[in-house]
Amino acid sequence: MPLNRLLTLGLGACTTLAMSVPLAAAPASAHPSHSHGGSLVLVGGGLADDNAAVYDDIVRLAGGVGRARIGIFTAAAPVPAEDPDAATPDCNNSVCNGDYYTTLFRSYGVADAQWIPIDLDRPGAAEDPAVVRQIESMTGFFFGGGDQYRYVTTMTRGKAQRDTPALAAVRRKLRDGAVVAGTSAGAQIMAGRDMITGGSTEPGLRDGARPGYFEDAGVLAYLPRGGFGFFTDGLLDTHFSRRGREARSIRLAADTGHHRVFGLDEDTALEVTGVGTQRQSLRVLGARGVSVLDLRRARVTNSAVWGIEGVGWSRLTRGDRYRTDRWQAIIAPGKQRVRPAGGPCPVVPSEDVFYNYELVGLAEGLVGNRGCVSVFGTSYEKDPQFRAALTRGRGLAAWRADTGTSFTGVVIGINAV
Repeated sequence: MPLNRLLTLGLGACTTLAMSVPLAAAPASAHPSHSHGGSLVLVGGGLADDNAAVYDDIVRLAGGVGRARIGIFTAAAPVPAEDPDAATPDCNNSVCNGDYYTTLFRSYGVADAQWIPIDLDRPGAAEDPAVVRQIESMTGFFFGGGDQYRYVTTMTRGKAQRDTPALAAVRRKLRDGAVVAGTSAGAQIMAGRDMITGGSTEPGLRDGARPGYFEDAGVLAYLPRGGFGFFTDGLLDTHFSRRGREARSIRLAADTGHHRVFGLDEDTALEVTGVGTQRQSLRVLGARGVSVLDLRRARVTNSAVWGIEGVGWSRLTRGDRYRTDRWQAIIAPGKQRVRPAGGPCPVVPSEDVFYNYELVGLAEGLVGNRGCVSVFGTSYEKDPQFRAALTRGRGLAAWRADTGTSFTGVVIGINAV
């Protein structure tokens, strides 16, 4: 079964206006800190089964080949009764996904990989002492894709989202040094407050974010209490540039008072070691990039249709690191500095800017040519149509590598046309 079938759910020139509304400061997360600090490996979805850089990293952090013991969670997936392909090789449900991942991790040399039997068919499993003992015997964990809200309903209690015994056991293991990895919804559930639960970009830009969980895929929705709270240095979003989610995450951050977003591209991971400690370190692994959006100087424009100016954008690729305490990108040694070309700007405006790495392509054009003062693209949707403009900011610089271009100092503005 192709692995990406398991991950299908996951959930122009700037216009200057005279008045603006400053963004509110974000309150601290209500989740407890992890004083000892294990590791996270957060994957943006679409994780290829031959991505050895990511899988080997998870195994290494769990104790290494021949020693690692990985517990597999797949509660975000449909249960077998909801899967029309349940009896076929194309199945995509909690049980067959668990089988798939346990086999896959064994192929990467773990001593043992076990499915943790928690899903919507087993509503009491997260309270079961036998399941807790199984979790406690593991040295690492992997959360598969699907719908992150299913992890909330199966692994937390009530509206307050208190830990079930199973989640409390995972939290203890992380605090004591285990690795917790996840892809797509399995990465999103690691977020702190205001975890995104769904929503398309253009309707989200137009209508704004709403608290809760909705069946309507057009609603930009979030859970105020968040996910498991393992990662609290900013909002998380997945399938990021492939699905053009830069804009929806900016709108969510502005509406909820967050100043930073980490956007995870497909087949790419953000490794976080020393979680919640002063030794915490972030590093990018895999095929694409991780975007860091900085809203500290952003301003929401006061117009009939929502807009925003001044969002800083850094994009990190394989080997790059990030210091959350300093808001600082650290480019990996050996990457070649981009020397911008001269002459007129060759960048053609995009007509579908919130899709399939279009915004990344515009940014690469901006940093690659001195003649590009600004570049822009428009949304495919016309009700209303939005324009995303990229301009040169303080500290603009770029570095080229085989996995794409790393850059800092790009500034995003989004306004209705």
